[in-house]
Amino acid sequence: MSYSQFKTLASVKEKFGIMTQEGVRFLPDLPPVQPSQTLKSFLEYSLPVAIATGSEKARSELIISPVLLEVRQILQQRISFFSGEDFTVDEQQGLNGICDFVLSRSPELIEIEAPVFILVEAKKADLKSGLGQCAAEMVAAQIFNSLKGQPITTIYGCVSNGTQWRFMQLQEKLLTIDLFDYPLPPVEQILAFLTWMAEN
Repeated sequence: MSYSQFKTLASVKEKFGIMTQEGVRFLPDLPPVQPSQTLKSFLEYSLPVAIATGSEKARSELIISPVLLEVRQILQQRISFFSGEDFTVDEQQGLNGICDFVLSRSPELIEIEAPVFILVEAKKADLKSGLGQCAAEMVAAQIFNSLKGQPITTIYGCVSNGTQWRFMQLQEKLLTIDLFDYPLPPVEQILAFLTWMAEN
């Protein structure tokens, strides 16, 4: 049993008593955040390769990971970034396994420290197929932060195939899903959303 068992949102709702509201935009209108020249140049080369290859791994490594690292740079390394790390919180409830990407408001890089504030699930194509798993990881982050004595009011989640990003937020037992898929490119809007999440 692991996060991957949660194939649907319904399975997360049933197991953890989560309620959902869909189609509600919780992200504010934000000015675009300009990427560094390093990220701009990298994406120029990596986007066509990732799209052509089409694999989940390529999209993770060539689009999602560089964008999340850029957010860390923008925030002057005040947050930490983990890729493909084990995030076992409660094995009995199936809240264990590998998360694609975890961001924490701690600058520590060796181990995941509380508070974890965003989980990003990478998908090859259909974003809907990743919503249940990402939601379960968000529940795990909520529990993890509480166990570590650093609860925060909002956990964010995202399911992305690199060129489309769908965002969710979890507040107590209410999971809000923004059903609009935000495109990349442009990267500026995605950077604005992610930096806002880190600071709120």
